[in-house]
Amino acid sequence: MGGGSWKKLGSDGQWLTWLQNAGIEVNALKPSNCGFEHAWSEHFKSRFAGAPIKPVVISGFDFNNPQKNLQGEFVITEHGIEGSVIYAVSAELRHAIEKNGGAHLICDLCPGRSSERLEKDLNTPRGKRSMTDHLRRHTGLEGVKIGLLYEALSKEDWQDNKKIVRAIKFYLIKLTASRPIDEAISTAGGVTQEALDTNLMSIQKPGVFFAGEMLDWEAPTGGYLLAASMASGRRAGKSACDWLSTTINNVDAV
Repeated sequence: MGGGSWKKLGSDGQWLTWLQNAGIEVNALKPSNCGFEHAWSEHFKSRFAGAPIKPVVISGFDFNNPQKNLQGEFVITEHGIEGSVIYAVSAELRHAIEKNGGAHLICDLCPGRSSERLEKDLNTPRGKRSMTDHLRRHTGLEGVKIGLLYEALSKEDWQDNKKIVRAIKFYLIKLTASRPIDEAISTAGGVTQEALDTNLMSIQKPGVFFAGEMLDWEAPTGGYLLAASMASGRRAGKSACDWLSTTINNVDAV
């Protein structure tokens, strides 16, 4: 029956209530492979909503391993951020928000250059060039990435190259919430592992089997989701055939 993230196509998660009423242990559905909310200024989002941030290295998403990082890209949205590298860590970000009321994503906007090199290049005399042109020439940043810097730095900060470099290498985005479940690619939550035997059959309701997004797990990408859903579907289907065959044989024997 799928998860709960595609209501318009029938995948609305209403089965969760039916299973609860039948005494089967389930966990609430939550958005996975989803975007997150951040309060951009009106000026920034009016100019850059839809713009990709790439390449970028993100960190700070793993509370137990602050040094863990991942390179990829994401997209600025009207409400915050989304995209492949964000989907890959959506579970960690969601857990941080649930636990702490928010999550801090740290972005290296210029992963190909060290802080020392950036500071040295920015210390080159600017002459009559604008700061935007100076950044473009000596950091390789342009467009939305420069827009991010203007979003974060004060007028005084622009006089301090060390603060500019720190913003480039450790850009902080405070995330306040996951986007609504109906916007998510997939969902976490569903039938718990404890409610099933090793053949994916309900312990409470023998003869009922579960697979795919009805199971309480989440995949790091849509591709893994499809692969695991089909694999668990094959396992549940084979188990159902084996169970039915055994049941019929037992009846015949009686």
